[in-house]
Amino acid sequence: MARPEDRLPENAPGDYFVDRSCIDCDTCRQIAPAVFARAPAVERSVVARQPATPDEHLRAAMALVSCPTASIGTADMQGMAAAVTALPEPIDDDIYYCGYASESSYGASSYLIRRPEGNVLVDSPRAARPLFKRLRELGGVRTLVLTHRDDVADHRLFRDAFGCDRVIHEADVEDDTALAEVKIQGHAPVALAPDLTLIPVPGHTRGSVALLVRDRYLFTGDHLASSETGRLDASREVCWYSWEEQIRSMERLLEHRFTWVLPGHGRRHRAASEEAMRAELAELIVRMKRA
Repeated sequence: MARPEDRLPENAPGDYFVDRSCIDCDTCRQIAPAVFARAPAVERSVVARQPATPDEHLRAAMALVSCPTASIGTADMQGMAAAVTALPEPIDDDIYYCGYASESSYGASSYLIRRPEGNVLVDSPRAARPLFKRLRELGGVRTLVLTHRDDVADHRLFRDAFGCDRVIHEADVEDDTALAEVKIQGHAPVALAPDLTLIPVPGHTRGSVALLVRDRYLFTGDHLASSETGRLDASREVCWYSWEEQIRSMERLLEHRFTWVLPGHGRRHRAASEEAMRAELAELIVRMKRA
């Protein structure tokens, strides 16, 4: 629980606050941008403005529930019960944002894809009892795709709860994921199902993968994201394996069709068309080669 005595002085006066345990993961700012903002002086999120409308109270409560370090506190419980049932949150069609971020994944986003053939979870959120309940109501989890070694979080608890098959690239297998049910190899795309294609994208880590769903949604882990300014981006600063490999992986993505980028870290991005996405991706590759 957030500690009132550790409340950051940069918070706006009122019930909601962020304390010093914040890790600046951006979760709250993505969920409730009208309430939370980044304070550059302390490199943490703070309450920029107290929630005023019912929707702002709901969004602030969803951010509190999702915070990976329990760094958000409030004396106002308005919207809290609704926040628990609002997650996972629909994004587009049968794509959901899970919330309930995990500290071990540094607050990475996880997603649920609802499918008649069996639901897919992309990366592991925090194993929270209310989330398990909601996932069961939404049809459970058949497959858990782990995009890379950094964001595996509570994968074993999700396997225990749902009996899902965990999918990971063998190059990113560590002791914690050694018992994953499906380990892919090489750099060639792998069809998990007619509507699911796993695309190896080494760079951020040696075994990073992206999941392409219905030639529309690309779940990218930490390979590709959108910045707060709204343009596609990749980070050399957090490239743990090879920047050159990450550029080559980005170039291979030009061969695929998609209009959405849904990352683990960074902002989601939707292009106006496949052609617009391809042009934005090509522009990013030029910038990466200059970095």
